[in-house]
Amino acid sequence: MNDSKKGVTMLARRSFLAAIGSSAAFASLPARAREPFTIVDLRGAIDATSDGVRAGAADDQGAMITRLLARAAAAGKPLFLPPGTYFVSDLELADGARLMGVPGASRLVYSGHGRMLFSNSAGTASLSGLVVDGANRWLAEETGGMVDLRGVERLDIDDCELIGSFGNAVALERCGGRITRSRLSGAAGVGLYAVESTGLSVTDNHVLDCANGGILIHRWQTGPDNSIVTGNRIERIGASDGGTGQNGNGINVFRAANVMVANNHITDCAFSAIRSNSGSNVQIVGNQCLNSGETALYSEFSFEGAIVASNLIDGAAKGISIANFNEGGRLATVANNVIRNIAAPLPYSPDEPKLGIAAEADTVITGNVIEAVSDWGIMVGWGPYLRNVSVTGNIVRDVPVGVAVSVVEDAQQALIADNVIQGASGGAVVGFRWGEPATADLTSGDNRHAHLTVKGNRTA
Repeated sequence: MNDSKKGVTMLARRSFLAAIGSSAAFASLPARAREPFTIVDLRGAIDATSDGVRAGAADDQGAMITRLLARAAAAGKPLFLPPGTYFVSDLELADGARLMGVPGASRLVYSGHGRMLFSNSAGTASLSGLVVDGANRWLAEETGGMVDLRGVERLDIDDCELIGSFGNAVALERCGGRITRSRLSGAAGVGLYAVESTGLSVTDNHVLDCANGGILIHRWQTGPDNSIVTGNRIERIGASDGGTGQNGNGINVFRAANVMVANNHITDCAFSAIRSNSGSNVQIVGNQCLNSGETALYSEFSFEGAIVASNLIDGAAKGISIANFNEGGRLATVANNVIRNIAAPLPYSPDEPKLGIAAEADTVITGNVIEAVSDWGIMVGWGPYLRNVSVTGNIVRDVPVGVAVSVVEDAQQALIADNVIQGASGGAVVGFRWGEPATADLTSGDNRHAHLTVKGNRTA
């Protein structure tokens, strides 16, 4: 073999042996740690343990890590926490701070001195690959949550685990950016509380076992928020602080306009899977909502504009409610949803009717399939609160009353046409005065109410 061929062979052999060595070292990491962990992630990072931080030390290292973060941010570098446990309080993220670890293995544990991890007005901040454990220790009253970030314009929380908060797991105020691929669990408050956001994306997270709420998108005053909440898995959300809907929701939008809530899987919430209160231009699309304790999907109070479409609801006290025309709630489309097994008693009003869909004003209800509801398939208006509701092309079956429509004085026009209604033992379309039936089945042709058009419905 000539010298050139020998050189190539030796080089290839060395590369092969180096690759084997790297693979062996990589394989020795725990499975959770090695999945997203690459050498590229660490390129240019400062190793916190090379500057005095010690994994497993019993003393609080919050101040030391804060100093290192500030120094790394000034140099434009991330700070890397190797696998291990680090006890911290008052850990502050400076502008440009990027704190990263090995997912599932680099643990920040709260030592209980009032605040755990916070930032005020950092333009950019990032947390990735960390376990942040509040250890269920006391948080100061002025602290919004275990991770308390304010005024962070470009926030990035990725592939983190946030557990055991005495209050909220993550509290954001005036923040933009994203929270993604993270797990928020065991909060005594809510998983994520975001107020006055500036274009926040909350995607592909797992939020579970929180005492009062899952993901909250709120504003102090009604206005554009533009948040996107999509692809999240939310389960077992309680309402420990009680109330009639302010707690116990998987996703809660309050006063925030232009919010998209799409393709989330939500199960076992004490109240609503998704509740939008005074959220104009909200889209609630393609969500799977199972075992809700109250109304599965709510658009209520002073909103204008809601699209509730292509959701699957199985198990609730009410399926979908477009409510509070008396407060200005109006203008919606409820289309192509599947709603079934609506029988649970409302937590605060067990005798209130169980129903598939309810709407009051300027709403189209079309293309929905509703099955197995304890009282009413569709409710059109409530007392005098009825205006411009169109109910067409729906299938309603296995319900006592197919469509309950208000015939109270001052109720305005409604169209109920071309629906298929099967097995409605108490009537396919019946006029109601509040909660009491006031007419025979209106599909028989005997309709003396000028504000109603009932035609073309097929019943069996």
